[in-house]
Amino acid sequence: MYIDRENFVAWMERIMDRFDMQDKKIDRLVGGHSYLDGERLLDNQDLCLLLKVSAKTLQRYRKKGILPYLTLDGRCYYRESDVHQLIRERTD
Repeated sequence: MYIDRENFVAWMERIMDRFDMQDKKIDRLVGGHSYLDGERLLDNQDLCLLLKVSAKTLQRYRKKGILPYLTLDGRCYYRESDVHQLIRERTD
């Protein structure tokens, strides 16, 4: 089977475009953090692992107003600066 140079180059360009699309998708998944106004947002799972507390504890913090949060699409998010401030206040 013979493939002329033009067809070969066209196919290779399509393959490379697909690789580029996959790279972008992988970067989004690996980076995976949400940002709001340039500030990183943490979800419940991130914060549970960071603070080593349960989801119920985070719920209690939200209810008591100890930790400010945002609700987007029914999920709770926390600004990184608010989390740092909570840590500083609680460790003093």
